[in-house]
Amino acid sequence: MSVLAAVRPDSWNFPLLVHVLGATVLVGGLVTCASALAFAKGDARLLRLGYWSLVAISLPGYIVMRVGAQWIYSKEHWEDVPDKFVPSWINIGFLVADIGGLLLLVTLIVGGIGVRKLRNGGGGGLLKATLVLSVVLLAAYVVAVWAMAGKPN
Repeated sequence: MSVLAAVRPDSWNFPLLVHVLGATVLVGGLVTCASALAFAKGDARLLRLGYWSLVAISLPGYIVMRVGAQWIYSKEHWEDVPDKFVPSWINIGFLVADIGGLLLLVTLIVGGIGVRKLRNGGGGGLLKATLVLSVVLLAAYVVAVWAMAGKPN
């Protein structure tokens, strides 16, 4: 027998919305960053736009996503479940979120140094590294979205 649908309490809806909204904003900021950096071709305005979309959109999106994830995790009482019974999609989500947060921080630092060096005519290589790191983050978050939506066990 299979389950056709599961009903969750209404009190879980808002924390889940916060988590999903934060994840959506995070990915949107990363797409904007990667697009602007990829199509900049040396244009300082687009390079700055790419970096500042990372700072002003992706970073707050990450914070909201992570807070929402912890909130819904505690609402669903997963901390009371023994580790061997926690579904793999939750572990994948936490792994990608935690490592992704560190990688986002590295990306912000590298990009910040690159934008600062733009004033002196340099920083192109650092901003290319920022582009590569943001694409890696996007790929990781696609895996997390797959895990959250597909719920593999």
